[in-house]
Amino acid sequence: MKSAWELALERTGGALRELTPDQKNRIAEIESIYKAKIAGAEIAAQQRVQAAAGDPEAVRQIMDDLAVERASHTSKMESEKKKIRG
Repeated sequence: MKSAWELALERTGGALRELTPDQKNRIAEIESIYKAKIAGAEIAAQQRVQAAAGDPEAVRQIMDDLAVERASHTSKMESEKKKIRG
């Protein structure tokens, strides 16, 4: 069985490319932005859950919506980071 390192080397053609300081900063900024968006979505969902505490179906829908929103933000974040990495 191959290690994660060996698999990464195969995918990149045998060498891992080093990121420039600017690329690292841009990636960190993107992560910060999307983590804040996810946190905001979680807070809003918690508030909606508290308001709908008596309705289990509404709570379930809120949590499903949160999962979709979280996945969307994560996907966008990874896409933007991939563009920077080249």
